Amino acid sequence: MLNKDNVAFSASFKMMSKTRSSQRTRYQCTECGAVQNKWSGQCSGCLQWNTMVESLATPDAPQRFTGWAGDPSSYHPVPLAGVSAETLQRFHTGLEELDRVLGGGVVPGSAILLGGDPGIGKSTLLLQMMDRIQGQGRSLYVTGEESLSQVSMRAQRLGLAVSEVDALAEVSLERILAALKEVRPGLLVVDSIQTLYSEAIQSAPGSVVQVRECASQLVRMAKQTRTAVFFVGHVTKEGSLAGPRVLEHMVDCVLYFEGDSGSRYRIVRSFKNRYGSVNELGVFAMTESGLREVRNPSALFLSRGEDDLPGSAITVIREGSRPLLIEVQALVDESHASAPRRLTVGLDMNRIAMLLAVLSRHGGMPVAGYDVFVNLVGGMRVNETAVDLAVIAAVVSCLRNRPIPRNWILLGEVGLSGEVRPVANGDERLREAVKHGFTYAVVPQRNAPRENYPGLELMKVRTLRDLMALI
Repeated sequence: MLNKDNVAFSASFKMMSKTRSSQRTRYQCTECGAVQNKWSGQCSGCLQWNTMVESLATPDAPQRFTGWAGDPSSYHPVPLAGVSAETLQRFHTGLEELDRVLGGGVVPGSAILLGGDPGIGKSTLLLQMMDRIQGQGRSLYVTGEESLSQVSMRAQRLGLAVSEVDALAEVSLERILAALKEVRPGLLVVDSIQTLYSEAIQSAPGSVVQVRECASQLVRMAKQTRTAVFFVGHVTKEGSLAGPRVLEHMVDCVLYFEGDSGSRYRIVRSFKNRYGSVNELGVFAMTESGLREVRNPSALFLSRGEDDLPGSAITVIREGSRPLLIEVQALVDESHASAPRRLTVGLDMNRIAMLLAVLSRHGGMPVAGYDVFVNLVGGMRVNETAVDLAVIAAVVSCLRNRPIPRNWILLGEVGLSGEVRPVANGDERLREAVKHGFTYAVVPQRNAPRENYPGLELMKVRTLRDLMALI
């Protein structure tokens, strides 16, 4: 016969089995969020390796944000032609460089994701922005990594009078939503999204499910209440944003805060923007009193010495809507190894190897027995092909020990057959060169402008041979 203890144990065992069956184990990809019932080394969704993490599948769905008043939204489709297009009324952040990256300012109801290395200045930038917009409405700073006293110490160190900025040290999504209902801010900063968790989901903060759910509810809150939200995101050791990739698809704008640890200059770059152009650039300088805007970045990247030295050439790149002058440096030295070294900083190594092959084949200057090092001054990273002509000119200048004059500017793309191809927005690039006192410009023949620029003489080249003759 079963005694009472056996009956109680049997009942508890059945309850545990039922709970375990309702919370069965599954495996979810940290990159794309794909779910699998069994663990495998490679994700079947994004084909990445070692990204499957164990999690519990709970049948209870978390409660969704439905607005402050609780009124259900309409789910009936309407004709798109009958929907009135609202004019975007942006508000300025008080930082012109940040406004440029955002497309002219912050759009109410937008969700913005800011990522960067630890200690680069993400929290400092957002705290300075919240201080500048005082008078345009209240704002709320939610910190999940620091205490309120630490945030207050930073504000005092930066000399910020954040009288209209509310602060909250909380990681629970439900409590944050309750605080938002009470404060009703026009701007919300979440530092950081990886520290938040929802009590309706049984997984650790920072997991794929938690990050996706917390971001989804906050984005939905932003759209319904027209509250602008800034998310601070962690980055991995590869430099990409941590968490599921769907996080970047949820938000309206993705910004990266870049900078070299040994340099005091910081760059905010836009990789996604639904309210402006992408690949915009904002330059800041880190000082003792916080981040300071750099209004003329071209002067920053052109801090050269007094003498003309071989291996240096100036070109004009374009970041978003801004043309920038940048210096390309090259060092060519005789190689004593079986395989010569090819190292680049700020440029694609495969592109440099291709340009060296074109120089050897069509320029009549073999570099197979030399080590070649190419560097972009100022820590910039460039992907466009307008720097091809300057790279080849710098390599030839160093190899022949003939300096390129300081008042020369070079721009153009070099093809595999040795032809020099035109680049986009050539007129704007030349205007930037004239603004900084350059008097000679080496440009592709098909990039010659229709109007003449006073004080600027154009030297048109068709092939790589023409460039070699000029140098």
